[in-house]
Amino acid sequence: MNNIKISIRNLVEFILRSGDIVSGYVGRNRAVEGTRIHSMIQKEMDDNYTPEVTLKTDVHFDDLTVTVQGRADGIIEEDDNIIIDEIKSTTRPLEKIDEDFNPLHWAQAKCYGYIYCIQNDLAEIDIQLTYYQIDTEEIKRLIKTYKLEELTEFFNDLMDRYYIWANFTRKWMNTRDISIKELEFPFGSYRKGQRRLAVGVYRTIDENKKIFAEAPTGIGKTISTVFPSVKAIGENKGEKIFYLTAKTITRSVAQDTFKILKDTGLRFKTVTLTAKDKICFCKESSCNPEECEYAKGHFDRVNDSMYELLNNEDMITREVIEEYAKKYTVCPFEFSLDLSLWADAIICDYNYVFDPRAQLKRFFLDAEKKYLFLIDEAHNLVDRSREMFSAVLHKDILLALRRVFKEKDPRIAKALSKINSFMLKVKKECNDEGYHIQKGEPEDIYYPLKKFVKEADEWLQEHQKEEGHQELLELYFEVLAFLRVAEDYDERYVTYVETNGNNVSIKLFCLDPSYLLSKTLEQGKASIFFSATLSPLEYYKDILGGKKEDNTMSLTSPFDKDNLMLMVADRVSTKYRNREFSYESIADIVYSTVKNKKGNYMVFFPSYKYMNDVYETFIDKYPEVRTMIQEIGMSEEEREDFLYSFKENPEETLVTFAVMGGIYSEGIDLKGDRLSGAIVVGVGLPMVCLERNIIRDYFNEKNNLGYEYSYMYPGMNKVLQAAGRVIRTEKDKGVVCLIDERFSYSGYKKIFPAHLRSNVKIRRIDDMNRILDLFWKE
Repeated sequence: MNNIKISIRNLVEFILRSGDIVSGYVGRNRAVEGTRIHSMIQKEMDDNYTPEVTLKTDVHFDDLTVTVQGRADGIIEEDDNIIIDEIKSTTRPLEKIDEDFNPLHWAQAKCYGYIYCIQNDLAEIDIQLTYYQIDTEEIKRLIKTYKLEELTEFFNDLMDRYYIWANFTRKWMNTRDISIKELEFPFGSYRKGQRRLAVGVYRTIDENKKIFAEAPTGIGKTISTVFPSVKAIGENKGEKIFYLTAKTITRSVAQDTFKILKDTGLRFKTVTLTAKDKICFCKESSCNPEECEYAKGHFDRVNDSMYELLNNEDMITREVIEEYAKKYTVCPFEFSLDLSLWADAIICDYNYVFDPRAQLKRFFLDAEKKYLFLIDEAHNLVDRSREMFSAVLHKDILLALRRVFKEKDPRIAKALSKINSFMLKVKKECNDEGYHIQKGEPEDIYYPLKKFVKEADEWLQEHQKEEGHQELLELYFEVLAFLRVAEDYDERYVTYVETNGNNVSIKLFCLDPSYLLSKTLEQGKASIFFSATLSPLEYYKDILGGKKEDNTMSLTSPFDKDNLMLMVADRVSTKYRNREFSYESIADIVYSTVKNKKGNYMVFFPSYKYMNDVYETFIDKYPEVRTMIQEIGMSEEEREDFLYSFKENPEETLVTFAVMGGIYSEGIDLKGDRLSGAIVVGVGLPMVCLERNIIRDYFNEKNNLGYEYSYMYPGMNKVLQAAGRVIRTEKDKGVVCLIDERFSYSGYKKIFPAHLRSNVKIRRIDDMNRILDLFWKE
């Protein structure tokens, strides 16, 4: 506990930062692959140039030691002269870069110089900043000579200012680890399957592996993954927990779980990250100090605000962040990102770890860390990761901006015209159905895109408030994202072009996200994938980047199996070609399911159209039943009103119609008799479309499971999620009716988890009435 480690870059940036948050436009240099440029410059140097030199020193205070470490880009030995070389890439014209351009660049290099001097007994050393201009590929070098006394004074001042933070960290880690050692499981005893899951998670962390765990509702997945992970942190088997979710509601569950552990004595700093557009105080203005008081002088105040908050709060929620951000007039979003560096657990969306455009790079730039990734509702990561690793450009946006910039800046208009010409060219390659697919990259578009980025880069820096700035900025980032995805393009991608009227879109489409997910996960120590619906496990293990040696676990429901009546009405076909003949049969089955017990019921459909058609049939045939229906694009208030209608001890039966995979089929928790049953219509197959067919064809070539990977498995996950709404606690009792002939096919039956494989087939309505009457009486 008496040794604290920090990188030279983090030390310099943290202690010496000051001033305003710059505008939302930060320049392309942030998005450029700096490693490539560094490597290129290093290879061009002479034999007297040693690249990537690790430098480390221990700084001793009375009661603790701080280890400061970093890697100098290069060290040049010229006769008796030593030069520390620090390489920086930039989009700024080199004539605008002088010795005062960025003090932090000098500061970082001076730290390297100080350590090299004391380790090699030098009285002075040269510091060189090498600036590489990305667009012109020109290089400018600035060099200064520093005496050891000057470097020592600079470095000691830096460390003296950092001491209070190092001391805080040392004391906090000691407090935290003592509390973890004394921490016991907060619920006296384990539920059925809960201990097995917790032990499996701990063992996975200990073995530096991944685990894919299907844990049905009721086991207590969150506490069973968080508790062993916290214990592992206390035993130095992990450094930080990333609790990753797809939805706000699951973030709240994670917060509540850490709160339960806090109430039993745990001291553990958790920070919940909220999207910038939701937490921003100045939604109408850009991140510009002239428009936003929270951006102006942010870095002058942020360290003081952090120090007070960290000394007073363990649970750093959105409300806590907003309170301190207002008190100190700092940007709440940037404030939350800084706080995450000091947190023991970060609760956030998937994209902060996996999405190249939103990843918290401050955690993933350095060497491998002992991070523990807890990935909740992991089934959602399949489509989310495909989206993160793909990129698309639309022709109509290009044309609209070209018109704006024709007079404003002809260079940008010309660059947009070049991209538009390419789009017109690939449009001609589309077939009669309006699309064209190719396995190779669209390399001919890369140069025009890079030319556009160069022209837009200059204009965006110099015209912050002009008309068209925001629109150009959005396209600029879309193009950068496209070029960034192109760097990962390999045999797991295809390029497809699609037309829609006069518009043309071109997409770099990631078919198999497993490789890119695994690359990110390798930056951590262990990964815990868990969900109530992760069937079949081998599919999720494959598609989410698991390896052969990684663990899997399938747990049975802890609830009494007699509390759920699962029925399969397999005499009805809901296949697309047969749907119009199924409306009346479905309406009758729904009515028979709900008439035996007064309660609240949900009927789930694969599409809005199918839902609306059956709904019209149902209300026409059974007008006495109270009904509600999910509308497209419901507001937050309308969603809450919809769920509020599911009252306990209902005085009349309510039948609601909703869509599978939508807002009501996942993540909602209607306990007790707030939900008595669910009727699921169809096997949930995604709509047949170009992208799904491309995925199907890819996996048919790879493993001959194209239909399963593209349609069947994702569809059945929606079914299982919908069915899982009914039994939420050990006291719940309810009915699930699955309507489709395919539920009796062997391929679909294999996907059901063990606790749902026992079901009753319904041949006639009379059978259903008799079975349900007996079920509810019991």
